[in-house]
Amino acid sequence: MESLDLRVLADVLAWKQSGHSVTLVTVVETWGSAPRPPGALLAVRDDGGVSGSVSGGCVEDDLIARIRAGEYANLKTPSMVAYGVTKEEATRFGLPCGGTLRLVQEPVLDTGWIEEVLQRTSAHQLVARTVRLRDGAVHLRQAQRGEELAFDGSTLTTFFGPRWRLLLIGAGQLSQVVAQMAQTLDFEVLVCEPRQAYTAGWSLPGVIHLTGMPDDEVLAMQPDAHTAIVALTHDPKLDDMALLEALNSQAFYVGAMGSRSNQKARKQRLAEHFDLSETALARLHGPVGLSLGAKTPAEIAVSIIAELVQVKNKGMSDAMLSISAQTDAQTEWRTPVCAI
Repeated sequence: MESLDLRVLADVLAWKQSGHSVTLVTVVETWGSAPRPPGALLAVRDDGGVSGSVSGGCVEDDLIARIRAGEYANLKTPSMVAYGVTKEEATRFGLPCGGTLRLVQEPVLDTGWIEEVLQRTSAHQLVARTVRLRDGAVHLRQAQRGEELAFDGSTLTTFFGPRWRLLLIGAGQLSQVVAQMAQTLDFEVLVCEPRQAYTAGWSLPGVIHLTGMPDDEVLAMQPDAHTAIVALTHDPKLDDMALLEALNSQAFYVGAMGSRSNQKARKQRLAEHFDLSETALARLHGPVGLSLGAKTPAEIAVSIIAELVQVKNKGMSDAMLSISAQTDAQTEWRTPVCAI
């Protein structure tokens, strides 16, 4: 459900519209220390162009070579392939610690499902895609958080989620640094700042500016499990309004600037005046960020982004993909051919 995989689909759509044939490869199972998790995507164009990845590089090299040689020219339905048979071979060919990858490769013959996935994820929907190996038939449905990749040897179900997004309350200097770092990590960044004087000096492209009051903007964006909200104004009238709605939302991360004593006072205000529950208040990360001894705005931004990523990745690992083992008879095993 990484946005990287959505970029892969966008590239596939563009390539198909330009007249190229494309093979889409999905990691369905790994053993050992595999570099990419189940669900990761690689698209290979007929001329060897690639988008995404499934390994450290050697598997991609082998797939590119086979496609350039025309090996997949007549591929009409999905098929299975595995790389890394023994520990020695896997290590030699770029799969660390004896890792093994099992992949499903499929020709992209129809792009209708890609357009629908991109449309639905842009509307912050979670989408399940099931492909049937015997004929390549694709079915899309709305998915729920916590559902796992599933592969039974005949059908593969993968998931595509919306882009991760970060809402910052306040447009001060720290917010600008946090926004820049978050964009580097491919977050969609929104900044809520009703005070016009604070937005005058903003020059970071790609940031969405919201000018309403924080509580109204949080409600309007309908935070989901792909949303983080961080209050950075130091003004209780603004920060508390945002937190009031954020802590009762599905946002995976909610944080606020302030010392420990300020956070204690903040929680007391929210509990007494806004009747927030202990469960909701326990979700607040404050003081925001990991304890790095940060002093400068850039260092503080690093601590905030680091904690946000830590919480995001922990939530993803809690729903780690678990797939039943398939028999060797179902899979074509290969040793990738690559330079040593």
